[in-house]
Amino acid sequence: MATEATFTVPSDQFPLGTIFEQLPDVTVELERIIPAQDVVIPYFWVRGTVVDDIEDAFAGHPGVVDIRLVDSVADEYLLRVEWALEYSGVLSTLVETEIPLIKAIGTTQQWTFDVRGDSRSDLAAFQQRCREQDIPITLTEVHALTPLETITEEALTETQQEALIRAYQRGYFESPREVTMEEIGDELGISQQAVASRLRRGIKHVLGRTLPDTERPNR
Repeated sequence: MATEATFTVPSDQFPLGTIFEQLPDVTVELERIIPAQDVVIPYFWVRGTVVDDIEDAFAGHPGVVDIRLVDSVADEYLLRVEWALEYSGVLSTLVETEIPLIKAIGTTQQWTFDVRGDSRSDLAAFQQRCREQDIPITLTEVHALTPLETITEEALTETQQEALIRAYQRGYFESPREVTMEEIGDELGISQQAVASRLRRGIKHVLGRTLPDTERPNR
């Protein structure tokens, strides 16, 4: 059964970890990573700082080949990075063991990773490989995916899931709303109309796959 796990590593045990020496108050959040054979080029957000040249602040870190700014909103920066996978660490081990990284957040205290395996044995193999390379990971949580979680995720496209998660995190579904569709669109780099479409279609898919007796009546 598909299983998700959460683990942590010290801040300096991951590429970009030394950024916290320069900018101790920032939070770094990686977008979802799908391991490939020899390349992982993810996007990541940097939040909680205002600097003139964010690219320069991240240049020259171990395990990084190239980095460039994609977009910025207030004190949030979206960057794209190309990792050096010959750099032995968490990323190269994820690629080697073919474990998808769902989420990763870095602070001055630690990096926290959410990963997924087809089974617990896959995660155990990843953990063992980290030990062999002296990567000090700490496993904090393991749980099997429920059928509802699996069905819900399969029902959504990646863009629908991204829009729903961002809307939920930013308080769009609160009453009163804490963010507008236009603001969500600015953060995602899409129009307000595109946000509305993704939210509408995403909610429709989730409801259709999770609620009982949701077949639409004949009109």
